[in-house]
Amino acid sequence: MTAITDSRALDALKQYFGYEAFRPGQSGIVGSIIAGRDVLGVMPTGAGKSVCYQIPATILPGVAIVISPLISLMRDQVDALNDAGIPAAFINTTQTPDEQSSVFAQASAGFIKLLYVAPERLETERFRNFASRTPISLVAVDEAHCVSQWGQDFRSSYLGIGEFIANLPARPTVAAFTATATERVRHDIVSMLGLRDPDVTVTGFDRPNLYFDVIKLETRHKAFWVAKYVAEHADESGIVYCATRKETEALAASLNHAVAELRAADGADPGQAGPIAVAYHGGMSPDVRERAQRDFVTDRVPVVVATNAFGMGIDKSNVRYVIHHNMPESIEAYYQEAGRAGRDGEPSRCTLLWNESDIVTRRRLLDSDYENERLTPDEQEVVRRAKRRLLDAMVGYCRTTDCLHIYMTRYFGENDTVGGTSDGKCAGGCTNCEHTFETVDVTETARAISRCVHDVNQNVGMGKIVKILRGSKAQDLSYLNPESMPTFGMLEGVSEARIRDVLSQMATDGFLFISEGRLPIVKFGTRAAETVAPGFHYEIKKIERTSPTKRGGAAHGTSYEAGDEISSTAVGSYIPDDDAEALFQRLRELRLDIAREIGKPPYIVFSDRTLRDMARIRPVTNAQFLAVNGVGDNKLRLYGERFMNLIRSINAG
Repeated sequence: MTAITDSRALDALKQYFGYEAFRPGQSGIVGSIIAGRDVLGVMPTGAGKSVCYQIPATILPGVAIVISPLISLMRDQVDALNDAGIPAAFINTTQTPDEQSSVFAQASAGFIKLLYVAPERLETERFRNFASRTPISLVAVDEAHCVSQWGQDFRSSYLGIGEFIANLPARPTVAAFTATATERVRHDIVSMLGLRDPDVTVTGFDRPNLYFDVIKLETRHKAFWVAKYVAEHADESGIVYCATRKETEALAASLNHAVAELRAADGADPGQAGPIAVAYHGGMSPDVRERAQRDFVTDRVPVVVATNAFGMGIDKSNVRYVIHHNMPESIEAYYQEAGRAGRDGEPSRCTLLWNESDIVTRRRLLDSDYENERLTPDEQEVVRRAKRRLLDAMVGYCRTTDCLHIYMTRYFGENDTVGGTSDGKCAGGCTNCEHTFETVDVTETARAISRCVHDVNQNVGMGKIVKILRGSKAQDLSYLNPESMPTFGMLEGVSEARIRDVLSQMATDGFLFISEGRLPIVKFGTRAAETVAPGFHYEIKKIERTSPTKRGGAAHGTSYEAGDEISSTAVGSYIPDDDAEALFQRLRELRLDIAREIGKPPYIVFSDRTLRDMARIRPVTNAQFLAVNGVGDNKLRLYGERFMNLIRSINAG
């Protein structure tokens, strides 16, 4: 890794972003880029990937091209840079030809340091002509995992980036960045983008400011759980992810209805404060989607209920919680989506609601959504099986009794333990470390399941195996002559739900394998032989199933299951005193006023973390204001006086 040998990078960091030092991993990447070496940075969301190419761009000659997948996000990224005093612009389809010509002219003349474009733009003749006559010092590829068919978000438009770079008159330094990349995906990124002897930096995947929470909850109770959580955190910004477009609209409507009822119960006008949630999905018209995103990003609406079409590259730093209404298809997808919480480093919460039907739904989606015209049928089959293994790892996350932080970092190849506290809990906190789980010895159940899979010659699905083990005489089993099998009725006294739990966990742990197809078949996994060994022992997390009880205030008459209480455990170590909290809220109000005046999202003015530091320092002079983390020269010039005047007035009072 190349060290920074001069002070230019640190000076730029302080001048533009108001920080005295780089975060872990940033310094080496910045130094390598300045020295002209290609880099691959694998860093978690919120770790500051953007700074790694933005700082070199301010130092290197020429223009830096930043390739970003979603044009809807470019304006916010460019606004944030311009607000920090760094000249930046974008080229996309929202501009007229004359506007694009103006940007091209400014970039060619050296008045723009960073130019954001979507990967599709690289294929146009107009952009290639511009690139052939403009000095380009750096090409930065954001969300670089999109180039890999093994990543969870493959995009064919990324395949042309390598060719674009190769055809430039003078090859610039190339920097690729992603938050989620296994070893195989990293290899693809290096190969497909044509990186030359890159400096590969993989920082720790753990996000210690995030509290991870997993709750097994029946589908009919999920809406009320979400509504209750959102109502209890009405002053916080959050994202709720759903699996389908229909669910996003229904849940957003449910949240708004529930909050209106709560306002009415408190004697307030139900519609006075407007909706609390907006829906967002790919089936909406572009203008409706854009309005929903802007309302969320600018804090006009605190909650967005969305499919995974929402969020890639979202720069909104003050998202305090992310709730998954359904289980995602992979750890990579979950890590990226949940990681949109707490980008400013402040304590935030990531909650996953799941049940067995989520697993079934995900498997069906995988079986119907693996077509890729660039792959042969055999290659398609390989990809489909790989995606099934990704799903198995996601199921394992839901069922594990291990620390959720450790489970995730191990998945990405980190075997070191995550940071912990003196009482043995993980630093960020998770539901598994906060609670002591009772485990159940299911050794004999697991042995019986394995034997039954043998009895049916690995040729039926989960449902029939459960029926055989419980001694069912259902008509659909007659062709198997189950009563002649040694395992028929072997688990007669075990509940169907328990057998399904054990079978699913055995598949997750590799003892069994559930095949693809419309009717998934249970087969032996790579560890199947262990189940017949004399010393075999198997335990799973105990899942309590209690009777549903009615709770007051349920949205649209839904009920809530006892035992699945919303945990309000505090996360993180920062506990402001009453005065600091009151000042923080006043600073937030001023930030929102300024943001609306200038037509930009509040986090572009200052992040929550900067406001927290401001509430702690209480600056009233320029020197004190510059000492606040996240305050650079341009921010002082633009906003300093108004914030300091507010602090002075509070101090005087």
